[in-house]
Amino acid sequence: MGGIYSSERMAGVFSYESSEIDWCEDNYKHSEHVVEYFNTISSFVFFIISPIMLYLLHPYAKERNLAIHIVWIMMIFVGLFSAYFHMTLSFVGQMLDELSILWVLAMGYSIWFPRKLFPSFIKDRSTFSRLVLVIAIITTLSSFVKPTANAYALNCFGLHLLYTLAVEMRCCTDQKVLRLAKLSVALWVLAISCWISDRFGCSFWQRLNFCYLHGIWHILIVIAVAYGSTLIAYLDANYEIPYSLPGLQYWPCDKWAVGLPHIVLKGTTKTQKRC
Repeated sequence: MGGIYSSERMAGVFSYESSEIDWCEDNYKHSEHVVEYFNTISSFVFFIISPIMLYLLHPYAKERNLAIHIVWIMMIFVGLFSAYFHMTLSFVGQMLDELSILWVLAMGYSIWFPRKLFPSFIKDRSTFSRLVLVIAIITTLSSFVKPTANAYALNCFGLHLLYTLAVEMRCCTDQKVLRLAKLSVALWVLAISCWISDRFGCSFWQRLNFCYLHGIWHILIVIAVAYGSTLIAYLDANYEIPYSLPGLQYWPCDKWAVGLPHIVLKGTTKTQKRC
């Protein structure tokens, strides 16, 4: 009987609507196989933006560290797990969705967090990366016991990133960099506002017959990550590979008011000063 109970319980976490979370969008409105149709479809924006960012950041990653590509490869999985979660609203889908975001943040921390801001007891990036890895593993395991643990970890990561960005921007005078920072924060605030409004103001949006804010969050947050990660990568390039003379441009046209930011390297290893 114990084996049968365990099998039923395992099957239950994969079943439709086994998650305690249900977003504002009407369930099964457009398909009997997709619980939240617009939330599912909007997750596919990750599959559009991520390959473009992989391509745009390749010159920087090639010069700095090819492991940087892992961040945007993992963002593709964020989109995949998000689509699966909103299609099924299953508990497993929820865990995969939330934990994939956690691991993207952990990877970004490991690669990009400024060495000058390391805790005093950490002397090199490999030690810092191992510390981040341990925290991510502990949070992952805790999430299966208490799912809200992951939400707390994500909020802590997000707030600390904003603090770090504020510290870095205090001594910056480059107007193009400051503009990118302002746009990154604005997009993040707008995205978070959509998430909160959908989660806690659903009754209001239902009266307006507009229950798509979580889908808009998907679109805004992936663009915010593109802007924010490029900004962080630019600061990293100035610290770690200053000889490359990094600069900022926008794709597809640098003169356009909107676009995807990326790093251009005006120097090479040949221009690196040697003792």
